[in-house]
Amino acid sequence: MFLISAKIKSFKSINTPQTVFIDDEVTVLVGMNEAGKTVFLKALEKSNDAQGLAKFDPVHDYPKKGYTDYLKQHAKNPAKATVLTYRLTGDEVSDLNAELHTEIPAEFTFSITHLYDNTSQVSINVDEQPVLKALLAESALSTDAKTALKKAQSFRSIPESFVDISPTEEDKQFLEKIKSRITKATRDSVVEYEVWEWLESRTPQFLYFSDYNILPSKINLTDLAARVRQAVNDPEQLTSQHRSALALLRKAGISIDDFSELNDYETQNAILGSVSMNLTENILEFWKQNENIWVKVDIKSNSGDVAPYNNGSNIYLRTMDRRHLGVETPFDQRSRGFIWFFSFLVWFDSVKEQIGSKREIILLLDEPGLALHALAQADFLHYIDDLAQKHQVIYTTHSPFMVHSRRLHQVRMVEDKPKVGTIISDNLSGSDPRTIFPLQAALGWTIAQNLFISPCNLLVEGASDLIYLKTISSLLEKAGKIGLREDITIVPVGGLDNVVTFLALLSANDLKIAVLHDYKGSPEQKLEDMVKAKIVHPKFVLNASQFRNLDQLGKEGQASDTEDLFETVFYLDYFNRTFSKQLSDVAIKESELPKRDRIIQRLESYLKDKKIELRPSGGFNHYAVASYFASNPPDSLDENTLKRFEELFKKVNAVI
Repeated sequence: MFLISAKIKSFKSINTPQTVFIDDEVTVLVGMNEAGKTVFLKALEKSNDAQGLAKFDPVHDYPKKGYTDYLKQHAKNPAKATVLTYRLTGDEVSDLNAELHTEIPAEFTFSITHLYDNTSQVSINVDEQPVLKALLAESALSTDAKTALKKAQSFRSIPESFVDISPTEEDKQFLEKIKSRITKATRDSVVEYEVWEWLESRTPQFLYFSDYNILPSKINLTDLAARVRQAVNDPEQLTSQHRSALALLRKAGISIDDFSELNDYETQNAILGSVSMNLTENILEFWKQNENIWVKVDIKSNSGDVAPYNNGSNIYLRTMDRRHLGVETPFDQRSRGFIWFFSFLVWFDSVKEQIGSKREIILLLDEPGLALHALAQADFLHYIDDLAQKHQVIYTTHSPFMVHSRRLHQVRMVEDKPKVGTIISDNLSGSDPRTIFPLQAALGWTIAQNLFISPCNLLVEGASDLIYLKTISSLLEKAGKIGLREDITIVPVGGLDNVVTFLALLSANDLKIAVLHDYKGSPEQKLEDMVKAKIVHPKFVLNASQFRNLDQLGKEGQASDTEDLFETVFYLDYFNRTFSKQLSDVAIKESELPKRDRIIQRLESYLKDKKIELRPSGGFNHYAVASYFASNPPDSLDENTLKRFEELFKKVNAVI
């Protein structure tokens, strides 16, 4: 299940209700200090904290500007804090329909509104008719009962429909089960209630981690044990550091009581040695900055220390560096980056174990890796990608090295605007230059690494577009026709979202930029918005459909990709040759393809229908066909194809 959007109504510095769209894998909040990045994470955490600790508190959380007026209504009419919308996966939809006999559609969504009194309201819409049909099909009812059941308009009306019949014993048992389900349901729609019951235990919870959760290097067991007992009635007895210390013990598989019962030195030493090895293996799996570090856990008393460390045993967390002959240092004297990373690993594993594997978790990381070296931050991004395989991750940063320059569509800008408060948006073009600086720096780093930007640029979505355009430009020139000007660089940016981002970030740098994008059959809203905002002139925005129909050049028509500028038979021939081994040398014919606007869609539908797997994720690698085309170019192309691409190049040459 995925969180797809979070609407924050009124929370701390967020005064204006706004909806933030959440990426299925990673969402990055970029903004200046005090802009409100942490505020957003905290609003999510308090909506459904996995640890059950964070709760909404109007005194601390409701915007101060309207707090006095709101306080008068809080008891009877608590305000909405957040509205979170979730989307089910395909497997979840199948399981839910199979278990409850519903027919909810693919990518089913529902919303939960979280209120300031820490209650919630669920917005869910499910048709009851499929469930009624399933009851009719599966039950051993009498003929009269089935006739009555057919008349029921809703689940709750089933008992009423049975009033005028003489039920059999099977009918009575069926009716008792129905009444039991109705009595249990707290919603008007019994089916919606049961669907929510199914969803509730699967709805993701939030885990927030920041510098406050850093592990201490020394823990007094007597004090910690006392605090654990007192926390039953007073949770504030356990601070973030105490909870992190408990996480360390859980990670090690031991409890506080275990130490008090260990009087034998050899047994105690063996346990601590095992704990040390376990922690070291965990940190070195991802920590690549220094692979000679050894984590050591020790326990001893020190009556000469300050309170509470002078009372009973203390656990000491230390590290050894084998590069320096095993010299030991206290944990808190290591680099801040190492401390943060190690603390997070211990804390996260511990909380996951507490919650259990069935509950989904969304990670909220506040300024992760802030103290890491720039290249270490890049390593940490790989760790976040690893986490994102199982958990959605939302993190804040103002470091350019904590932003994937090839995934700028995952970025949300956070700004604190005068008289408005915190605003969160994916609109780069309207953002304060100071806010988007990390993105510009990240992009600049990528440019410096790749050196592909020139004064004149044609932005395309993918590498396959680059290959086709470069190859065909050469074929056109060979035939004495017009190809792409030599001073124009074709820049593949990795999808339409990145096309928009590149335009927003580079348009102010005196570069000449045109865009050629795939056309889905209707205008791309993000590009339309950039035209309206005068970020780019409409003449610089081109799409494949404008060059597909030779009778209506320049006009948008059917949905089209660059591949559709070839004749279908020609592209299909290269497809068959590219994947001849996987297709067992059986060529696909055009007549076998389903009707679609785009050749890629037609091929992907065919492969799916025939259950032909060319790659694990489905479909086929478009780049592979383009690469084969470039390696085995035809001696010539048909006149229609040459004409389409020549008109395309003429247009690009003219606008740049």
